[in-house]
Amino acid sequence: MLKGLLVDYAGVLTDPEAGLLYDYLRDVRAAGTRTALVSNAPGAGPGAKAELGPYFDALVFSGEVGVAKPNREIYLVAAERLGLSAAGCVFVDDAERNVRGAVEAGMVGVHHLTVPATLDELAALFS
Repeated sequence: MLKGLLVDYAGVLTDPEAGLLYDYLRDVRAAGTRTALVSNAPGAGPGAKAELGPYFDALVFSGEVGVAKPNREIYLVAAERLGLSAAGCVFVDDAERNVRGAVEAGMVGVHHLTVPATLDELAALFS
């Protein structure tokens, strides 16, 4: 059973329609799904962390954990921070190679192309 949703920032949460994704993240988190941001950024300042806090249980930045996507370890770190196994998580990214890395780590991968398509896929996975 899927209990975790991991999402990339650049390209997914910067999509012009990302407001719909933020709404979805807030709603699934309130319903008990654990959420994590997984980014190849060096880190985030307190302002960004406070801004993202309502949507995510964990923020995983490659610059802080010492490993970057598509290395399987970053996905495993994120799952561990959520208290879940990789098999219980879905990862969303606009870069196919990063989705493949998550799948190789044991997760379900969703290749983000458009917000409506991603939301449709997530609805099917988490229904």
